[in-house]
Amino acid sequence: MKKTAFYNKHEAFGGKIVPFAGYLMAVQFEGINIEHETVRNNVGVFDVSHMGEIWVKGPEALNFIQRVTSNDASKLVDGKVQYSCFPNGKGGIVDDLLVYRIDSLTYLLVVNASNVEKDWNWLVSQNTNGAVLYNASDEIAQLAVQGPNAIKVLQKLTDFDLSSLEYYSFHKINFAGVNDVIMSATGYTGAGGFEIYFANSDASHMWDAIFEAGKEYGIKPIGLAARDTLRLEMGYCLYGNDIDDTTSPIEAGLGWITKFTKDFVNSDIFLAQKNNGVSRKLVGFELIDKGIPRHHYDIVDNNSKKIGFVTSGTMSPTLKKAIGMGYVSTEYAKEGSEINILIRDNKIKAKVVKLPFVKK
Repeated sequence: MKKTAFYNKHEAFGGKIVPFAGYLMAVQFEGINIEHETVRNNVGVFDVSHMGEIWVKGPEALNFIQRVTSNDASKLVDGKVQYSCFPNGKGGIVDDLLVYRIDSLTYLLVVNASNVEKDWNWLVSQNTNGAVLYNASDEIAQLAVQGPNAIKVLQKLTDFDLSSLEYYSFHKINFAGVNDVIMSATGYTGAGGFEIYFANSDASHMWDAIFEAGKEYGIKPIGLAARDTLRLEMGYCLYGNDIDDTTSPIEAGLGWITKFTKDFVNSDIFLAQKNNGVSRKLVGFELIDKGIPRHHYDIVDNNSKKIGFVTSGTMSPTLKKAIGMGYVSTEYAKEGSEINILIRDNKIKAKVVKLPFVKK
């Protein structure tokens, strides 16, 4: 098992360490609900150094990215970020990712931790035009400082005006005395904040500086469990749960990152789905009866006929009710539709609701 550059910090803060995506990571510190509320209402710090970073460079960089991703990267300008996915050539998804445009010849792809090797092999296999690829995943540390007070904490450590960074924008800045830190106005929580990229060698210094700056705000380390409940409240897809090699972006409600202004892997399949419709759709739902939906639970109609399955579920710390996402037959995907979650052979009533569960 690998360890991130912050492993000793997790231990020092009393983190509960578990194996995750090939790393030993902190799943929680004080507790999921406390950590969740800290990020929603204040400021918390996630170690997300397990995420993968792949550089794409050279004159063919954009053409390559355009072919292997579903979104239209030609719309990016320097300093902008785009959410996208890698179609797998069979109508499914290799991974979802962020595309950073550094300049016209340099892009950074940020991919999921569990898929780094898979993504790398896929990109290498598709690289027929000579784009320059480099896997920097083991060299880069990343912290996500999230919550409404994140900007107040981080602004103490830089002269760069962080409020000037629009959502899904980034800038290379001097931060906490370190040059060329990528400060990105992105995140996986819906609570606002930043994702910060820097060299592993600066990790300990960065952690200490951020926690010192955040002391007056009661800043806390946050584990992976609260990261999951926060993203689910926003209806954000998790690879391996809500999207995978068997799901298309059209089924998953990701038509907005699937642009047919260009040809790309599977564009013909996805265009046909857009035009002709799909047999299932990813929806959000709230439980009406008591219970907690879990990954892979069956979804049935009132006659107990299977109409889908749960992909993600939890008890929402913010709403104090059970929520989930899952694929259902298209006729049940309309907001307000009544469905049932099979929990230990009991039909638990639920209704389809509009995402996100928690409005910003």
